[in-house]
This record gives sequence, structure tokens and C-alpha cells, in this order.
Amino acid sequence: MPLDHTTQTPAATSQTDEARRQIEICNACRYCEGYCSVFPAITRQRAFADGDITQLANLCHNCRGCYYACQYTEPHEFAINLPKALAEARADSWERFAWPGFLAGPFHRSGVAIAVALIVGLAALFWAAQALKPAGGEGFYAVMSHTIMVSIFTPAFLLPLLAIFVGLRAYWREVGGQPVSLAHLKAAFADAVKLKNLSGGAAEGCNFEKGDRFTNVRRWHHQAVMYGFLLCFASTGSATLMHYLLDMPAPYGLFSLPKLLGIPGGLLLTLGGLGMAVLKTRGEKDLGAPALWGGEMAFVLLLSFTGASGLALYAATGTAAVSVLLPLHLGAVLTFFLLAPYSKMVHGFYRLAALVRDAQQKS
Repeated sequence: MPLDHTTQTPAATSQTDEARRQIEICNACRYCEGYCSVFPAITRQRAFADGDITQLANLCHNCRGCYYACQYTEPHEFAINLPKALAEARADSWERFAWPGFLAGPFHRSGVAIAVALIVGLAALFWAAQALKPAGGEGFYAVMSHTIMVSIFTPAFLLPLLAIFVGLRAYWREVGGQPVSLAHLKAAFADAVKLKNLSGGAAEGCNFEKGDRFTNVRRWHHQAVMYGFLLCFASTGSATLMHYLLDMPAPYGLFSLPKLLGIPGGLLLTLGGLGMAVLKTRGEKDLGAPALWGGEMAFVLLLSFTGASGLALYAATGTAAVSVLLPLHLGAVLTFFLLAPYSKMVHGFYRLAALVRDAQQKS
């Protein structure tokens, strides 16, 4: 059931109020009912509390199809720009839910500078740590101790996950989430794996970079990044299991599971990230959240660099270049982990939660 319109939270912001104004106009018009999941969700209720706005904002994928179909965009006095209104409400929700909260804003405002500074700084630390390398060891472990890498990356992986969990719990409370069933998860993951909301109402794609022309290019690049990341994660996971459960430490051969997952994953992550970066330069900034453009660009470039540095490191196996490329790649990976709760990376968690909540509201 939708929240009552009078249930306002203390966190109500100007972004939320503007999004609510536009959504109420959309709910009266209903021309875009055949577009993404946002519009069927709008038509299920008459009044919109702050939690409803947060849910709709995170359900939106900023495909921009509704903007180019709308008859009430400027110069009409309604001045409808729903992609921008929801993008700003969405970013506002991420900042409010971030934990610790003071870390949320800086990356959005100075993303590129922070990412570059962290990669360089952390790479320098990893380079210095090579002085503690063991007397023996093969592959990467001949350059850097396995114990050092595990000691750094275990908390660097777990602490960001804790921060994201705290944020998701606050999100779930605000949107009025209910206990999750297997059917809700099945429906949400079915939409997520296909990126259904980037397909447009007629599966012709979105209007992100081509104005009023539909294209699936952004969906394909987004899928490359998503599946590339998942393959890289699976590669690391399989290597961990092989090391600890099967007593099979690295290095691994070309036809081993970590390499069969990691190489295509790195290629997809690198190419998909570069494609997303190019599309961002072609898209109209004012149909998103202009203040966050730099942080979003920093995120996709970081993803691409992480994939590319991993591939370069593998290509350099057995050469002196490993002593330079290994710290650089580890610095990029650690930067990615540390920034995950405060960068665009967090959108994947909130969008999945929004899809689960949407499945609940439809059932």
C-alpha cells in the first residue's frame, strides 16, 4: 500500500518537493504509461509521500524517453523534466542514506580528483610494501606477500559492505518495504539481469545520447559493465576458494577457472566503462543531475581503469613490469572498494532494492 501523503519525513528536501510536483502532473496525464516501470508505479496511487518519491527516483534508470515524449516540457509553464527531477531526488537519497554521512558529498562534487589521488596514493603504499616481500613465492606473491594483500583487502571489502547495508536498511524503512519473499526477489532479478528499464516501452532502447531517437547502445554498455564486474568478482571468488579449500595457490594457468572468468570480465569491464564514459559526453547534462556529472564520470573511468590495469598485469606476468603494474592495479581495486558506498556504484544496490519494492507493490 502506498504511504499516506501526510507521512512526511524530516528529510524532505527541495529535490523531493520538485519531483513530487512533476509526478503529480504525470499522474494526471498518463501519456507515458507504456514506458519504464516508474509510470505504472505512479498510476497505482493518487498521493505521494517522501518515501514514494524516493522509491520512484531509484526505480528510474534515466533513459529519458519520457522527456522526449512529453508535451509539457519547457517552454510549457509546467516545465516538466522528470529525468532530472528524479535524478536529483535519487542522488539526494543516496547522500542522506550514506554511512558515515559526511563521506557522501565530496566524491559527487570532486570525483575525478579524489579517485586519481586515492589510486596514486594507495599504489605508492603498495609499491613501498614490496620491500616486505617474502624470500620465496611465485607469480604476484614473488613481488608482494599474500598476507599483506589479505590483511588490507579483507577489511577494505567488508567495511564498505557494512556501510551499504546500513544505507539500504534506511532506504527500506523510508519506502515502506515489507518482508521479502522469493517471488519478489525472482521478479526483481529478472528485470535487473535484462536491464528491462533501459529497453524503453517498445524495447527500442532509451534516448540518453540520441535525443528523440531510440538506441540500445547505453543498455549494451551497461550490461558489459555489469557482467564484466560480476565475472571479475567470480574470478576472485574462485581463486579464493581454490587457495583455501583446494590448497591451490596462485599463479593460475590460462585455462584455470580464475582466468577463464577474469579475462573476459576484464575486457567487458574495460570496454563497457569506456563506452559509458563516451555516452556521458554525448548526453544532455540537464536531463540528469548536473552537479553529479563529474562523480559519475569518475566512477565509470575508475571501473574501466580497474579492468584495464588487471589485464595489463596479467599480460606482464613474468616480467619486471609486474612490480609497477601490481601496485597500480591493487591501488585501483582498493579505491573502488573504499568509494563503493559513496560513488555511483551504490546505485546498483538501491536500484535492485527499488525493483524488489516494486515487485511487492505489484503483488
